[in-house]
Amino acid sequence: MLKKNSPKFLIIFLLISLFSIPGFTQNKQPKNQDKQVRTVTIPISFSLKKEDKEKLSEEFIQAGDLRVREDGDDQVILSIRSVSNTPLALAILIQDDLTSEANLKLGEIRKFIRSLPNGSRVMVAYLRSGTIQVRQKFTEDLEKAAKSLRIIVGSAAVAPNNPYVGVEEALKRFDALPTGRRAILLVSDGLDVSRGVESSTPGQSIDLDRAILRAQRKSVAVYSFYSPASLTDNNSRLSLNGQGSLEKLSDETGGRAFFQGSIAPISFEPFFRDLSKALNRQFALTYLSTHLKRGYHKIQVTSTNPEVEIEHPRGYYYR
Repeated sequence: MLKKNSPKFLIIFLLISLFSIPGFTQNKQPKNQDKQVRTVTIPISFSLKKEDKEKLSEEFIQAGDLRVREDGDDQVILSIRSVSNTPLALAILIQDDLTSEANLKLGEIRKFIRSLPNGSRVMVAYLRSGTIQVRQKFTEDLEKAAKSLRIIVGSAAVAPNNPYVGVEEALKRFDALPTGRRAILLVSDGLDVSRGVESSTPGQSIDLDRAILRAQRKSVAVYSFYSPASLTDNNSRLSLNGQGSLEKLSDETGGRAFFQGSIAPISFEPFFRDLSKALNRQFALTYLSTHLKRGYHKIQVTSTNPEVEIEHPRGYYYR
């Protein structure tokens, strides 16, 4: 976690302060004032390209004006809710056939849960064959959520055909929560063998695409930690297929995928440091969409400051 007296904390604080100014990121009103619109809320996260350098100039701290384009058309931004006034709802999903090395990292996951800000809601569940086992429903009791973690079974007998059916099931649990910042942490090998090992590439997974669309509809950013399981352990080709699927899931939903080559990570601590930064810089952006047609709508969020990078869903499906 960031220290309160660090330059990086200052950046986060100033970003949050800037976005609390009314009208800071308002786009110009569309020419057709009478056009029908609807509201859309998406998660976005900020990072600075040169933030790792010791000397940071003031220009890197300024987030600049934001621009939202949907299907190529400019949209009007209504609000950006920051960490301070939008509690996080986080579902932690762990694949139950991960190799035994994953059990050594349960303490790191518990530590991360306990470090979340007060008011955060956490759910803990395990992905098994055909279902998910919910160990803890969404709760603000972070200690209770941390203690709900159990040893991973680590057997191919409980392996899901793919983790994405479980992700879809977990996404339904967000329905009872108020709108706001939502995220999933998926600890998985990412492999989908529901249609055979030879059809396990990211572009062939129907369940992966369904999970992406459902997450986009519910404004849930999916962050993923790669960890090998029964089929991907010591199989570089299948590992790459699984990692590619996790990367697609995270990229399309506004999250981020974390890998350490094709092997089991020595520690999740570096992942959690970067994840904490991303979550601390996550905002709920609401804008007016001028597109009422059912179907998929592509989103692009940019800043006038070239040093600011923005992670956001690549689109969403509107029914």
